[in-house]
Amino acid sequence: MMASTPSLFYCMFLIVSIAATNSPVEASKEFKVGWRTPDANESAIYDQWAARKRFRVGDSLRFEYKNDSVLVVDKFGYYHCNTSNPISTFNHGNTTVVNLDKPGPIYFISGDPNHCKDGQRLVIEVMSLHQVAHSPPSIANPPDSAMSPSSLSGSGVSDSVTLVSVSVAVIATSVTLFSAPFPFVSYV
Repeated sequence: MMASTPSLFYCMFLIVSIAATNSPVEASKEFKVGWRTPDANESAIYDQWAARKRFRVGDSLRFEYKNDSVLVVDKFGYYHCNTSNPISTFNHGNTTVVNLDKPGPIYFISGDPNHCKDGQRLVIEVMSLHQVAHSPPSIANPPDSAMSPSSLSGSGVSDSVTLVSVSVAVIATSVTLFSAPFPFVSYV
């Protein structure tokens, strides 16, 4: 006895729905960056912080600072602390949120060239959504919280829609397959 097309469709929909609710979905993250001039013995603090994080498209950085600014620059501007031709300038108050909307490196420096030369600069590598990366090994924060640019990353604020897209594709394929007569079944 052959099941009807609506029954098959319902079964496929139920299977996909259950799979979707049991699959983990990665949320976007907001990373807090305490934007300040590092002390003399902390010149690599931003490099060390970025090395422990995984940034993905859809995440954001929240820069918190006083009497300073954040510039997004090209690679040359980053390595030479060149503030004359920034891609973007953020100097509105004491907090700036930068959305990471494309993969690749992003270079940040202080708007004060002397702060940049003292180590107040950050480069991050943003991964695309489809890349799967394992979390870095757990590294304890230094005992003095003032030594790290960020204590903890923020909570997730938006969900990935990849799983929904896959579910729709599976359902559409199932409907197409099961709505056509089966060539190997004889109808008597």
